[in-house]
Amino acid sequence: MIPSPEECLCLLKKYNVPEHVIDHSRKVYELATCLCRLLNRQGRNLDEARVIAGSWLHDIAKMDGLRSGENHSLAGAQLLAGMGYPEVAEIVRQHVVLDQEAHQGPPGEAAIVHYADKRVKHTDIVSLRERFRDLKERYGKTPAALTWLENLEGQTLDLEERIFKGLSISPESLKNHAEEGKCV
Repeated sequence: MIPSPEECLCLLKKYNVPEHVIDHSRKVYELATCLCRLLNRQGRNLDEARVIAGSWLHDIAKMDGLRSGENHSLAGAQLLAGMGYPEVAEIVRQHVVLDQEAHQGPPGEAAIVHYADKRVKHTDIVSLRERFRDLKERYGKTPAALTWLENLEGQTLDLEERIFKGLSISPESLKNHAEEGKCV
């Protein structure tokens, strides 16, 4: 079972997700859906409904995680699995860190949502370099945290290369495609 976009929005409101996080999720949804459609035009067989729901709901537990120190991707996944959405829960669980298997073979739905989230700074679509510069400023307060973010940046740059390998657009032009509705 996959919740519709309308159901996703209702869930975000039900769990008191603030408007600025909903706005971020909306932009991640736009970017992830665009990328999914572009890849599917190239012969990929990604499940667009899973990408849509995963992108809308990826930060459903973000604020609780910030308050409690709990891992928000795991908390969100547990919440969604408990509601009967295990496929979406898997995407939410991996939106911060992809499972190792996701780094082999063609990128799947979780990788697309993961990548889209890394390209959206608040509500702006930015380059991975800019996004990770921001993440390092906000969360790289210790040497260990900074090293972790640098490793994640390298993995995400590798993922970007794998995603765009068969596409006729560049990572830099994805923003225009998404914002101008060229992915419909």
